Amino acid sequence: MTTGATPPLAPKRSRARTLLPLAVAAWLVLEIWLLTVVADAAGGLTVFALLVGGIVLGAAVVKRAGRRAFRNLSSTFQQAQAAARSGSAPPAPERTGAEDRNGFLMLGGLLLVIPGLISDVLGLLLLIPPVRSLLGRYADRAAERRMAAAPPGSLQDAFQQARIHRPDGKVVQGEVIREDAAQGPRRADESHPPLMP
Repeated sequence: MTTGATPPLAPKRSRARTLLPLAVAAWLVLEIWLLTVVADAAGGLTVFALLVGGIVLGAAVVKRAGRRAFRNLSSTFQQAQAAARSGSAPPAPERTGAEDRNGFLMLGGLLLVIPGLISDVLGLLLLIPPVRSLLGRYADRAAERRMAAAPPGSLQDAFQQARIHRPDGKVVQGEVIREDAAQGPRRADESHPPLMP
């Protein structure tokens, strides 16, 4: 027995979800090919030393970036606690460590930890402060463009509305009472009216 309703269409797969597995596979093949070429030219021990050196350097960079991020986070919490104790508004969040681009520094360390020469070169590039700064400015502009182009009703719109209505971030508990709803006890089979018209 059919109801005559059309079956729901499967959501379209985005281009990134289609191309990402192919890009990862191509990157792995390229890494393996490059490792064999370098091993033929310089020897297997050299390749092994390069890979171990990359892992050690990457672990040190990730550890340093993690400590810096934890230090920034704890200082932010300490400032908020001091402001709460004094009864004043917390200071505007400073972009401490933003010029260091801590996230890109950690990404560079992770790329160094991943075995492979291409990932090591990319990781070493991310250790250079001007490269991190350039990529950070590009990421900031891209994020601002995406937030500005977000349609109404999206997550960005919800954050903007929350910021407009409650800039202090306080939560107000309350109860919704509809004036147009019928008064009296509700029956079990009666549906609830929507909160918004």
